[in-house]
Amino acid sequence: MKVQQKKFAKSTGWEVVRNGDFDAKNCNLIIVFGNRALLADKSIYNYIKETYPNAAILMNSTAGEIIDTNVNDETVSLTAIQLEKTTIKTAIVQIEDLQCSFKAGVNLAAQLNTPDLKNVLVIADGQKVNGSDLVLGMQESLDKNVIITGGLAGDGAQFEKTLIGLNEIPIEGRIAAIGFYGNSISITCGSVGGYDSFGHERLITKSKQNILYELDNKPALDIYKRYLGDYANDLPASGLLFPLSIRTNDYNSSLVRTILAVNEEEKSLTFAGNMPEGSYARLMTANFDRLIEGASLAAQHTIKDTIKEPDFALLISCVGRKLVLNQRIEEEVEVVRNIYGNKTAIAGFYSYGEIAPSLGYHKSELHNQTMTITTFTEQ
Repeated sequence: MKVQQKKFAKSTGWEVVRNGDFDAKNCNLIIVFGNRALLADKSIYNYIKETYPNAAILMNSTAGEIIDTNVNDETVSLTAIQLEKTTIKTAIVQIEDLQCSFKAGVNLAAQLNTPDLKNVLVIADGQKVNGSDLVLGMQESLDKNVIITGGLAGDGAQFEKTLIGLNEIPIEGRIAAIGFYGNSISITCGSVGGYDSFGHERLITKSKQNILYELDNKPALDIYKRYLGDYANDLPASGLLFPLSIRTNDYNSSLVRTILAVNEEEKSLTFAGNMPEGSYARLMTANFDRLIEGASLAAQHTIKDTIKEPDFALLISCVGRKLVLNQRIEEEVEVVRNIYGNKTAIAGFYSYGEIAPSLGYHKSELHNQTMTITTFTEQ
């Protein structure tokens, strides 16, 4: 595997960040993360297509771009990959609303489900997709040994719209996926949070998929506002600072859910993933040192005896972590670099949700408030 990386900003244009013995014509995969307004500019896509004419091009908007150990806003991060022994295949669907997420997952999986499939990288619209249902739909059609990783596209802290494109100028409502095939590719993943729980654990007494109506038979929004105090005035954005952990009988560990929207009339909360009735929910708050430690642990979980310095590490971290860590945000990327060393190319983005297996499990889930890392190495 050969990797080239570039960064674009309006003030500087395109700059090379990593360039090792790379022929653009032999590149077969481009992964691009960028500011929504920049990605909507067709000149960005046109430049990439002209420079790498034979590559599949995956692009999505973010809440911040990661390249090497830098975290940027209002930039475009480009990672060009030449896979020398691995086959890839792409798939894309258009989605109109959250209710279609499961079927969209089934559709994507059907497009990719051929022998020797090892991993699926999926990037979904961060406003129109129920990440939990998307993953469930994909798993229904894929072999249980296929690793599904990825995330939900972002739009800063605006939550207006997100953009995704696969061999096209990015638009709303897309879900794009890339399948990696063959025995030459080694893929590992790790996903760790770092938030602390507080307050009472409450029973989810009324919900519908990712919409939470009642906790302990009381309006969920009222309970949430009472805990948030003055932060309640800035919902849903302030909800990124105070996610919910949910615990079901199916898991020994909990999943974290972040608010996407509030409904004052229904007194409900809409989350990035499902909130099953009968589960238990508890509020969480940030612990700065534990967030950074979580990023280090996520990287450590990707290390195997035969792979200590992966070729490429894809980092998908939650926008909530970015808002909390603020000026310390690059520390969570720097600790990842410390684990891998300088050989590994690093890129990623801040998301509205992360997709990966929970630690100790093979089955993928939608997560929030985690640092999720997927590594790619060709043997």
